[in-house]
Amino acid sequence: MLPKAEPDEHMNDEEEDIAQRLAVLCRGSALVSEEELIHLSQIKPSQSKSSQRYHTENLIHKLQRQIEQHEILKEFVDLEHLKPLDDCQVAKAPENREKNRYRDILPYDLTRVPLGEMKGYINASYIRVPVDKDELFYISTQGPLACTTNDFWQMVWENHSNVIAMITRETEHGISKCHRYWPEPPHVSMDLIQFQLQLINYQILDCFVIRLVELVSKQTQERRIVYHLQFTTWPDHGTPRSSKHLVKFVRYMRKIHQTGPIIAHCSAGIGRSGVLLCVDILLRYIEKDIYFDIKQIVTHLRHQRFGMIQTKEQYMFCYEIALEVLKNIQSMGSQLLQ
Repeated sequence: MLPKAEPDEHMNDEEEDIAQRLAVLCRGSALVSEEELIHLSQIKPSQSKSSQRYHTENLIHKLQRQIEQHEILKEFVDLEHLKPLDDCQVAKAPENREKNRYRDILPYDLTRVPLGEMKGYINASYIRVPVDKDELFYISTQGPLACTTNDFWQMVWENHSNVIAMITRETEHGISKCHRYWPEPPHVSMDLIQFQLQLINYQILDCFVIRLVELVSKQTQERRIVYHLQFTTWPDHGTPRSSKHLVKFVRYMRKIHQTGPIIAHCSAGIGRSGVLLCVDILLRYIEKDIYFDIKQIVTHLRHQRFGMIQTKEQYMFCYEIALEVLKNIQSMGSQLLQ
């Protein structure tokens, strides 16, 4: 039996339901230890110690000044005034309307993810972000509907993605946020038009669930393993109760990523998904010890999927995470000098 976190005092009925559904025999070893997650979350910039200290201190002062002078709210207001850069004609086509969870949250035609040779429709957007010499590649999408489950897995397959990051629960406060598009319980097959799926391993942690899903093409019998990560303590339109939990989640997501774009989704595919992508990008900048501009990062995200990061609280949370990570780096540097 794999390790399972005990429900904490903050866990609500919806979170407990995940534990109850997975409270069945699932043979195998733990996928990650808490010690490994703590180690992953301790980011070490690539620069020399002296230049790193100077750069880290400057960034901390800059972020603190922006927070104290309320510049962040002004930035978010500016972001809210950004106009759409493209049309969403494909998403608005009559035959595709039922495939959209929300009528007003649609992918641009230029960045939408096409399905198959006929370039079929799914409410999902390609997002590419350069960081130094690297390019971070994502798909941001809505929480699948019952009628788009096969389309979702087709997208996973065609893009060779080995990581799905889910930042919502299926229902929140009695409202459906995402259809359960993965197989549960373990070793019970899920039969779709093009694929057969099976949950072959899982681990429940304090703030997220790791699932290993085997995806089999019915046409070719090719088998692939996909990591399905579900962050379980993030309220819609709000922020997680602990930034440390999200940093662990993001760093583990990045560690296990091997092929294709990372597929991120919440319910609409813009709020919590936008924060997740922004934090992953921020951590890469910090790791490389490169100057970053959070407003510019979010602008870049919004140019590829309109409305990324929905609330000022979510936007502020990106600043808070960056500041906390930088202070931890500063603290570790001070300890090494003692």
